[in-house]
Amino acid sequence: MADPRAVLREVYGYDGFRTGQAEAIDAVLAGRDALVLLPTSAGKSVCYQVPAIALARAGRGTTLVVSPLIALMTDQVDTLVGRGIAAAALHSHQDDDEQRDVIGRFVRGELALLYVSPERATLDSFKRLLGRTPIALVAIDEAHCVSQWGHDFRPEYMRLSELREVVDAPVIALTATATPRVMAELGRSLALRDPALIRGDFRRPNLAFSVKHARTDEERLAATIEALERAGLRGRTGPGRAIIYCSTRKKTESVAHELKSVGFAVGHYHAGRTAFARDRMHSSFAAGRTRVLVATSAFGMGVDYPDVRVTIHFQTPGSVEAYYQEAGRAGRDGMPSACLMLFGAADMVTQRKLSDRGRSGADPRLESALAAIERYAHANQCRQQLLCAHFTGTDEHAACERCDACVDPDSVRALPPREVVAPLAASEMQVILDALAHVDRAVGKGNLVKALRGSQAKGVVAANLMHLPQHGALAAQSEEAIGATIELLLRDRTLVRRGRKFPMLALPTTRSTPRTARAARTSKPTRTFHGIKLALESYRKQKARQLKWKSYMVFQHATIVAIDARRPASMNELAQIPGLGPAKLARFGEDILALVRRHSSL
Repeated sequence: MADPRAVLREVYGYDGFRTGQAEAIDAVLAGRDALVLLPTSAGKSVCYQVPAIALARAGRGTTLVVSPLIALMTDQVDTLVGRGIAAAALHSHQDDDEQRDVIGRFVRGELALLYVSPERATLDSFKRLLGRTPIALVAIDEAHCVSQWGHDFRPEYMRLSELREVVDAPVIALTATATPRVMAELGRSLALRDPALIRGDFRRPNLAFSVKHARTDEERLAATIEALERAGLRGRTGPGRAIIYCSTRKKTESVAHELKSVGFAVGHYHAGRTAFARDRMHSSFAAGRTRVLVATSAFGMGVDYPDVRVTIHFQTPGSVEAYYQEAGRAGRDGMPSACLMLFGAADMVTQRKLSDRGRSGADPRLESALAAIERYAHANQCRQQLLCAHFTGTDEHAACERCDACVDPDSVRALPPREVVAPLAASEMQVILDALAHVDRAVGKGNLVKALRGSQAKGVVAANLMHLPQHGALAAQSEEAIGATIELLLRDRTLVRRGRKFPMLALPTTRSTPRTARAARTSKPTRTFHGIKLALESYRKQKARQLKWKSYMVFQHATIVAIDARRPASMNELAQIPGLGPAKLARFGEDILALVRRHSSL
């Protein structure tokens, strides 16, 4: 069998494995199951792609890769094919002829890797197909989707243990975001047999994590613009890019609109847009025409750009796992990058609303996840230490010396502690219930609280709450105390939230009406990219357009930096540059050398 290190060198152009990769590869090549927890950007795909190539060359069969997203499959397959590896995906976006071609190549044993969705992997027809050709390895990517305690739970993943009935091959399950509790559940759910447990180093030394507490959209927008300008992203062209995450589609659109109005090259991405609009925005961001992308978590798994200089969570996400996966998309080229999370109590309300849709009763998993992300937001300890401890279950991690808590601990400790507000007494609870009984539709929580305190605000008038018998009945109580009481009534199901888009308060027998939301604004520096770096950046964008690839599939930013530093003068010297294997040297080598010669003489 081919030496895995030789495969890494030949196909990927690297001389050595990263932390955890060699252990995972050695385990599966020895016929053992493996459970792999490596952080975002640590190279999880190499853990199954290298053994897949080695096993295929030894005539042992195809590696079956179960992946949750078609876009993720397509990116992986395109990258492998670009490296000269026989790989394909089978998915619902292909027409019948494409699917027949892939199945034919698979059955004939021509593929080193075949990517499928969990839904397809468990179809009886597909399981029968698996019996017609040797399977060397089963790889389950984004394996945290198996666990109901994971942040991207997918019920289809729960049936993947059925593959054991038809495939006699080792299984490798991989994830970047699993707590010790989730890791234990993965092993059971996937029926792994005495798996080798590989945990990587979750430190990201080049990332500077920070949290800013902000109540209003105006404060959040000002902080966002400041972070973008600090990263040099004000200009419409130049190196680097940013991803801004929002929790809702509406917020995504409003933030993108505000940033565009002050001169940023910005676009937005969410699942509510058409497939054509999403693909166009994806391509624009990949090509660098859009430098700032405002997105929901729909711009998710498999996002892999080397030069994301800053990730900003305009609204706090629903778990530490989701946050670390999304924030970790910054700085994949190893260059200094920033990860800013904006936090406010309203974010926790938004997450509960998003989770409550179509669900009855309190969700202990959600409350546990929200408690963890709130602890992170209010902590005065090194951010990176906290994140590493969350995933490894140990506190043996050095301080990063880059996050806000390390660089300016006084500013973090000066944050006011989260005030715990006690709910009101039973008599005040009854006032809230009586008020809802007097309206013939669901009402917004904020308007109800204001009405109970006697407010004559525009929203209270518009909601027709001025004439409630209970208007002003709780004038002596604070908004926070009334709000805490309403949350208690929601948790024990005395009240419910109704409405899909904008959930509102109601008694269990009433129906809902929608409501509306809004956003904010503010302002400036730039950066430049010269000489060989600029020429190589332009070249890889041009090639990416011609080949319908993403830029990093041609070669990564780290390769550009290495070429600029070494100035190779021959193919032999170019072959020593990390990230360029034989297939890429054959395709791009002469062009790269010509660019180096031209710009070295200037």
